[in-house]
Amino acid sequence: MGMMAWLTETLHAFDLTWTEVLWGLVSFLGMSIGSIAVVAFLLVKLPATYLCDACPRDFWGDRHPVIRWTGLIFKNLLGVVLVVLGGIMALLRVPGPGILTILLGVMLLNFPGKRRLERWLIRRPTVPSAINRRR
Repeated sequence: MGMMAWLTETLHAFDLTWTEVLWGLVSFLGMSIGSIAVVAFLLVKLPATYLCDACPRDFWGDRHPVIRWTGLIFKNLLGVVLVVLGGIMALLRVPGPGILTILLGVMLLNFPGKRRLERWLIRRPTVPSAINRRR
């Protein structure tokens, strides 16, 4: 049995067509490249004083309360999505910046002990080297 025959038989066993496999591959590559680009962009835009305790971090403190709370809710929802996607990338060995995506997601979330967790994550040996490679 040749390689193409085996692949075709395997695809039919999962009820897939070559077109579906190609679309899956294209979407996988697009999402991987897109996530790397977004993480790199956000890391470059991160202020140098982000982990400094002396610098206040008030999210849209000068805005109307409705706008401020709406932004805060969306920011936290985006943080949850990034943590989940980063966990999938890190735990399932999916290509992409899993740990960095988790770090960015945590940075967007608001919860007690966040600063301590950020510092713990950033002190992992692989995180600073991955950040510096992308910068």
